[in-house]
Amino acid sequence: MSATHHDHHPDTRGSSGLSRRVRIALLMVALIGGFYLLREHWIHVAGNWVYLLLLACPLMHLLHGHGGDGGHGAPPDKPANREA
Repeated sequence: MSATHHDHHPDTRGSSGLSRRVRIALLMVALIGGFYLLREHWIHVAGNWVYLLLLACPLMHLLHGHGGDGGHGAPPDKPANREA
């Protein structure tokens, strides 16, 4: 018989102090509310979808990580800006 210790903590809470069930319930309420809000205001959204798409471009630029070649995380032996 092996003696292993398993610590079970049924009341595991995140950093916000809310249990997982409460967070899932709040997420579901937000999704249902968003669905009905979009359904009621679909005419406004459909009329301005081009502007919403253009607004998404700078938001994606701001929220996306700065990975890739060069820039902030360039190795010291490789210059960040390439000049031809």
